[in-house]
Amino acid sequence: MKVLTEEQVLRYRENGYLFPIPALNPSEAVSGLANLERVEAKLGAPLTSAERKYRHASYTYLPWVDALVRHPRILDVIEDIIGPDILVFTATFFIKESATKTFAAWHQDATYFGLQPYEHVTAWVALSDASKQAGCMDVLSFKGAQRQMRHTAAGLENSINAAGQVIVDSLDDSNPISMELSAGELSLHHTLCPHRSGPNRSPHRRVGLGISYIPPHVRTTGPTRMHASLVRGADNCGNFELLPSPQEEMSADALAVHAMVHARYREYHVEQQNRHAKEFANVA
Repeated sequence: MKVLTEEQVLRYRENGYLFPIPALNPSEAVSGLANLERVEAKLGAPLTSAERKYRHASYTYLPWVDALVRHPRILDVIEDIIGPDILVFTATFFIKESATKTFAAWHQDATYFGLQPYEHVTAWVALSDASKQAGCMDVLSFKGAQRQMRHTAAGLENSINAAGQVIVDSLDDSNPISMELSAGELSLHHTLCPHRSGPNRSPHRRVGLGISYIPPHVRTTGPTRMHASLVRGADNCGNFELLPSPQEEMSADALAVHAMVHARYREYHVEQQNRHAKEFANVA
């Protein structure tokens, strides 16, 4: 079902972002937070303190996250952007605990994702309010001129991103747009849209799930064959190894799949860091 207007789609294509968009109803957002807290109790720690791997590709070991990345309302929005055949390349929980220094420096998702053509779109789904005080995402319009910028994997302290990556090209960040969201809303950002986020200075956790959606004709640029989940339509391209849905929360089988997917993703991520560093080594 068509959700976005033609004007909204045009704005997304011109700027590289769009928000706020209704996604979950209030009870679904509350349920998502409750499910997350139950999982954290099983792990014995918040996701922000547990092994980092549990933040990534949780749709492989948590049926409720698998259902979330397949939510009809979300997929209707994504279909308006990339078409009726939809894969999930990955999904990551981005959580900032109250009154913490966790942040993200200016970066583009495309840098280490290694996907071509540049048709990857992230739906950032808020499970709690993501205000400016809570450290919501800031974005910069690419004004219809998409380009890959030069980054370095700086390992920045308190970075919410594992590589602590940051754009090192000249960047006019004098007029950022704060994508504030209420619980249950989502934002979209294109893989080449520069974005960042500040610390959480609010009295509550900022919890969001960033879901990376791609059409099946998108390919990886490296030699490692990657996994994806078909969530709508058909995959007639075979560019990815398709994943099953988990049948039981944190079962041995589901955790084994998750471990495999995460290990492959980390291997590919390192490949892409090295590729980017070599590609831009001689760029002034």
